[in-house]
Order: sequence, then C-alpha cells, then structure tokens
Amino acid sequence: MIGAELATLLTGSSGFVGAALLQCLRGGGCDVIPLIRTPDARPSGSVSAVSVGEIAGTTNFAAALVGITTVVHLAARVHVMHDTDVDPLVAFRAVNVDGTLNLARQAAVAGVRRFVFVSSVKVNGESTQSGRAFTEIDAPTPQDAYGQSKHEAEQGLRQLAADTGMEVVIIRPPLVYGPGVKANFAALMRAVQRGWPLPLGALHNQRSLVALDNLLDFIVTCVTHPQAANQTFLVSDRHDLSTAELVCGLAQAAGVPARLLPVPVWALQAGATLLGKGDAVQRLCGNLQVDIAKARILLGWVPPVSVSEGLRRAVSGIKNNEKNV
Repeated sequence: MIGAELATLLTGSSGFVGAALLQCLRGGGCDVIPLIRTPDARPSGSVSAVSVGEIAGTTNFAAALVGITTVVHLAARVHVMHDTDVDPLVAFRAVNVDGTLNLARQAAVAGVRRFVFVSSVKVNGESTQSGRAFTEIDAPTPQDAYGQSKHEAEQGLRQLAADTGMEVVIIRPPLVYGPGVKANFAALMRAVQRGWPLPLGALHNQRSLVALDNLLDFIVTCVTHPQAANQTFLVSDRHDLSTAELVCGLAQAAGVPARLLPVPVWALQAGATLLGKGDAVQRLCGNLQVDIAKARILLGWVPPVSVSEGLRRAVSGIKNNEKNV
C-alpha cells in the first residue's frame, strides 16, 4: 500500500505511462488527483481531476496544488520524429523546461514535499560503447532538442530543490514497452505477429528497455522511499537485449516463429541511408545500455517483472486492442 496520506498530483495521466500509473497509484490506496488540460479530458472515475489548461511557463497551478504532498510530473512535449517547428528547441523548452519549472516553483510554495520528474535517458545521450553502460554520474550529452530540454529541466529542478528544500527525484527511463505501447515498438510487434521476415538476424547489439510495470513500480518507489530524495536514477529491466533477441522474445510471446534474415549491418545501414531512414536503423543497430546499480543499492529496487513476462504483457495488450477494433 502506498498510503492515503500521500495526496499526489499526477500530470500526463492520459498518456501511455500516465494512465497506467493513475490506476497503479489508486490501487495502492493513494489519493491521486490527475491534472488535465480540459474538463472533457477527465480520466474515468476521476471526480477530483483538476483542469488548468496547457502546462506552460504562465499557467496558474494553485487550485491543483491545494493539499498536495507529492507531484509526479509525466506530462511533456515528447520526442517528435518529423518535427515541423521552425525552432524545435524553443517549442520543447516552452513545455518541458518553462512549464515544468513553473509547476515545480508553485509546488514548492504550496508546501509540496516531493517532486518526481520523469525525464529521459536521452539526457545521457543516444548510444553507448559496447560494454559501457550509462550511469547517473556520466556527463550529460543530449543530442536533440527533446533531450536538451529534459536536461535543462533537470538542472532547474536541482537548483529549485537547493533553494527551497522541496525534495526532487529525477528518473531517466529508456524505451518503455507494455500494453498500449505505440509507435515503432507497436509496429515491430505487429510485424512479428504477422510473420513478416525481418532483416535483423545479424544484429548483436545490446539495448536496455523497461517494461511498463517495472517503470510503474520504480516510480512508486521514488514517491515513497526516503533515500530517493534529491537523487537521479536510471531504470531498466536489468536484462539487456539485442534487436534480434527482442524479435525472438516477441515471437515467443506471440506464439509464432521468429523470421529473421541475417542481413549484414553495413547493408542495413546503407539501404536505410538511401531511404532517409538512417536514424531509425541506428536505433535498431546501435547499443544503448544503462546501469541500474544505484537504484538497486540505494533503494533496494529489483525489477518485479521479467523481460519475458513484460514482452508477453505487451503482446497481449496489442492483441486485445486489435480484438476491440
């Protein structure tokens, strides 16, 4: 049980992670209030949801913060594959930096004790060398506007914690998968389920992922654990996979054979470059590993869900969605 004494304000409650976290917090007995943009965005059963409009540097959050002890901030302008903004960094900063710090400042004034910020592994960077995982003490090397905005928000939150005494916890997850996942991971699951041959059999890279249920469990740990105060954490399933292993795991979860073609990495990269998909293939071919020793040692946290079970739940979720269409 999380405890009803923790009155928690949750942003981003309509998103992939947020909707699941809302149910998780409620199930743990937490008094959780979703922060929503408009009244018609109210989650099912959330009679106490508070509508404040867009999260921005000028938004007034006072009504939402009354009686709140903890804020879990998930809402963000997310990574955009084909951004059409003239200056993407300005657009990302407006929400991810200005909006986040405005909410945090008002939270501190309102007496909130802890502010949990879900950032991104993109603050660390886009890739790692073989056998060298990211850690929390590595110098940040964000490579795009999204990662840069998250880095700037982290910096502002740490300064705010030092200035006000409000506890800040920063979580940097890698790719999150689970029931309801969308975008490239969902497309890969569908391709595997349909038995499409995939030219990924020669990929022996290593990538850290985090199952939705593991991330939820870790967020709850960061809400409640005394030692989490004013710390930054990387989080993952603690079992990294190559892209080929991921395809095999998805196939096993779906009960279908994995159809992998051993196309050389150089050929994949050359073909992708010609098609303008070089960045996407780099994510499939490259390494991105995180070390979660800090979470394990400081908080005693161990991922409760195995990779195989996480993949099974993700595949089951996409099957259920297709049945309901």
